[in-house]
Amino acid sequence: MNPQRGFAIITAMFLIVILALLGAIIVSLSSTQQMGVTRDLQGSRAYFAARAGTEWGVYQALQAGSCTASSALPALAGSAAGFAVQVQCVRSPAAGSLDEGGTAVVVYQITSTATQGTLGALNYVERQLQTVVSQ
Repeated sequence: MNPQRGFAIITAMFLIVILALLGAIIVSLSSTQQMGVTRDLQGSRAYFAARAGTEWGVYQALQAGSCTASSALPALAGSAAGFAVQVQCVRSPAAGSLDEGGTAVVVYQITSTATQGTLGALNYVERQLQTVVSQ
């Protein structure tokens, strides 16, 4: 009689279970890392969409001489396509201008908010930028 009969099959099954667990952990970490990279990329895209809104608001305030309370940015193209950008502009003072050493100054506070996706969903991303300019 051989008392070690079947010992190799127990060792092989143990190794198969350990390797399967390691494979499952690696797949889980890989998908988590992929989701993180995707969220970082979307965050960067949202930042640049919000920045485009800020620049558009500055142009409207300084060049066109108008500061609407709230307006939507025209549709964006390229990597910023698909983002909804809301631009708010507040003029200070509301009427007239400030006096800085005999020079009339108008101050604009521009807030640009870029969003994509549904609030509360995994794919939701939002960035908000504020800029203060004077003329």
